[in-house]
Amino acid sequence: MKAGPDRRYTPEFRDSAVKQVIEGGRSVAAVARSLEMSSKSLANWVYRARKGQELVKRAPAQPVSELEAELSRLRQENAKLKLEKEILKKAAAYFARESM
Repeated sequence: MKAGPDRRYTPEFRDSAVKQVIEGGRSVAAVARSLEMSSKSLANWVYRARKGQELVKRAPAQPVSELEAELSRLRQENAKLKLEKEILKKAAAYFARESM
């Protein structure tokens, strides 16, 4: 399994985690901490299990082409640069007011 927000969990892992909360009587936070996972994800799984809904299984990730990967990277970089530009604009305006 990968670390971070894109982490994928097997159905067996999900079932085991939910059982520890529902049948084991442990808190969501305690189980999530022991499994080194997000307590929000576990809380969602427990909620669905208690509602009788089947856990949603993600479709396997589709391989992306080199161009799609580059486009995605450039879009992320563009968004970051726009944010930095806005921050610099606000900082310049703030310091211009302070120097008056």
